[in-house]
Amino acid sequence: MTPAQPLYDFAPLAELMLLGTAVALGPLAWVAWRNRHGSPVRRWQALAILTLFLTFDLVLFGAFTRLTDSGLGCPDWPGCYGNASPVGARAEISAAQQAMPTGPVTHGKAWVEMVHRYLASGVGVLIIVLTAAAWWQYRRSRAAVASGMQDPQRIAVSPWWPTATLVWVCLQGAFGAWTVTMKLFPAIVTLHLIGGIVLLAMLCVQAVRQTQASNGTLPEPLSRALRGLLVLTAVLVGLQIVLGGWVSTNYAVLACTTFPACQGSWWPDMAFAEGFQVWRPLGMLQDGSHISFAGLTAIHYVHRLAAYLVLAALALLAWRLRRAGLLRAQARWLAGLALLQFATGLSNVVLDWPLVAAVLHTGGAAALVVVLTWALTASRAAGARDKMSIPRAVETAAGAPRISST
Repeated sequence: MTPAQPLYDFAPLAELMLLGTAVALGPLAWVAWRNRHGSPVRRWQALAILTLFLTFDLVLFGAFTRLTDSGLGCPDWPGCYGNASPVGARAEISAAQQAMPTGPVTHGKAWVEMVHRYLASGVGVLIIVLTAAAWWQYRRSRAAVASGMQDPQRIAVSPWWPTATLVWVCLQGAFGAWTVTMKLFPAIVTLHLIGGIVLLAMLCVQAVRQTQASNGTLPEPLSRALRGLLVLTAVLVGLQIVLGGWVSTNYAVLACTTFPACQGSWWPDMAFAEGFQVWRPLGMLQDGSHISFAGLTAIHYVHRLAAYLVLAALALLAWRLRRAGLLRAQARWLAGLALLQFATGLSNVVLDWPLVAAVLHTGGAAALVVVLTWALTASRAAGARDKMSIPRAVETAAGAPRISST
């Protein structure tokens, strides 16, 4: 009998860091070549957008990892049985797979888990570069101001934004480790998902501000009512993502397999105290007993009921923005993503949780956060001097014509 693998084995850490650097070199080289004649602001803008895109891909791959039950494909962290790749752990993986053919450790699941870690390491390196670039730009601007020269490449983003993002991605890595070492503890897995969503929002703010600086545009003034609706919708979407993560990490999707009713009832038997007992192992309660089906039903149905409110808010926001002729690109995205979320959520219920629909549902939620953050960063509450200009506001980024608001 082979000895148990330690939960933390840092022997392959240096190799993993090199692999993460190698993953990041491709995007860095592409940005440098495509913007070799551009200004520093243009290069940082391209790098911020590309990092945002790759982080979005990482969130999708994280959902794929979870939904294929590959989260424990390697039972230790940061490597796989103390190796930098499943190639060096072939014997250990084969032994675990032979002992439990349908268990959490197989060759395929190990590769899925490690590819996710490689991508996460690469994104971490890109965020380190963004942080270093932001501080370099900040020091350059301060030197220009000190010498009395007007700096043509003024700072687009405070260097504290990427610094905070770097701290956050380190915390996100810790939650990734705890996801493995705490054996898919639902609260930890949900927090790991939330951390990925927050990381997307932080990167989106930087990408939008870099784009504004590069294009010479300013945030769009919105009426206070419309800005308030935008903020409220963002909060509702955030809460709904937390509920959705709780559904997924507790495998409560199939607690209701019909729509719009659940188990033939509009108010099925539910145990809210069990379903929303947060700090407990997967499938268990704090007293060591198994969570009941009524508890899983409560998790599922609360998410479904909240979805009606969120969809209504998204529809109202998209309509109000379109009617006002403001942030029209974002309004189209919000309307399309709301339809995608409804379709994929319904597919998860009635089609027995297909993998494609489940991954797309997570991707749609992440995309909603990006678009809402884009809209929030690209706009501001109108002041008194903006009131006369709001009826004829321009969606600058989209190049939309001026149209009157009613």
